Amino acid sequence: MYLPEGCIVKYPLRGKIWSQLQVLFELLISETAPMTETLTRPLNEQQMSDFQRDGFIVVRGLFSHDEAVAIRDVFMDMAKDGPVKGLSEMSRTQVDGKVGGYDPSDPLSFYPRMMNPHTHDAKPVGPLSMRYMTDPRVEAMLAQLMDEPPFAVQSMFYFKPPGARGQDFHQDNFYLRVKPGTCMAAWVALDECDIDNGGMMCVPDTGSYPTQCPTKADPKLYFTIHHVDIPEGKTAVLPLLKPGDVLFFNGQTISARVPMSAKTASADLLFAITSPRARPR
Repeated sequence: MYLPEGCIVKYPLRGKIWSQLQVLFELLISETAPMTETLTRPLNEQQMSDFQRDGFIVVRGLFSHDEAVAIRDVFMDMAKDGPVKGLSEMSRTQVDGKVGGYDPSDPLSFYPRMMNPHTHDAKPVGPLSMRYMTDPRVEAMLAQLMDEPPFAVQSMFYFKPPGARGQDFHQDNFYLRVKPGTCMAAWVALDECDIDNGGMMCVPDTGSYPTQCPTKADPKLYFTIHHVDIPEGKTAVLPLLKPGDVLFFNGQTISARVPMSAKTASADLLFAITSPRARPR
């Protein structure tokens, strides 16, 4: 496992979590979904300037409200009986800090995130995820933001039931470990996203921030194990998203998802993208 120089691993990835990362790296080389090479420039100069400055940008209404609802409904139906073997993440950090199976009292024990649904051709979520991950609207945005044809490598679906823990501040490229450059993420809002229902937070002006050595996250608040400190003088912001909005951010940008305090469930779909030149390092 690659780590920044001088980084000491105090909380190593183990078991199923590490296995899933190994699968991801294999996907990066051999099982990726190549997007077409048609490049368009849908973003204006101000939007590009905002992204280059902040490391993230929100594209409003990239997908319609009906599309967002349809995506959510297919995944919710897939999970109506609980975790799906081979698709759902069955092991995660528990409230007591131990890594293992979900505690039955954890809201995420019934609704863990789904890992790489686009690889499950025989399930309804498979072709749906693949279709939207390689959607020309997403491709066009990524091609312009990356200044080269994008290469799709990962998909994840996040269920956010009431009371669910969030995801602590982190950098995506700590996990994907690609070079040259960094990875990109397209976070598709399928419900209203705000401070109460698991909205995404990003730290402006960290898009070129070096990959940091994470410390331990608070397991009472977050289901992930790592925490990255926000640089001195910088503040995280939480873009308010509506169904169909897409948050694009690069793998160096420090981001997090807040815990769920809303009384109604919500969900998000995430795609991870790299350069076709990128390789695990």
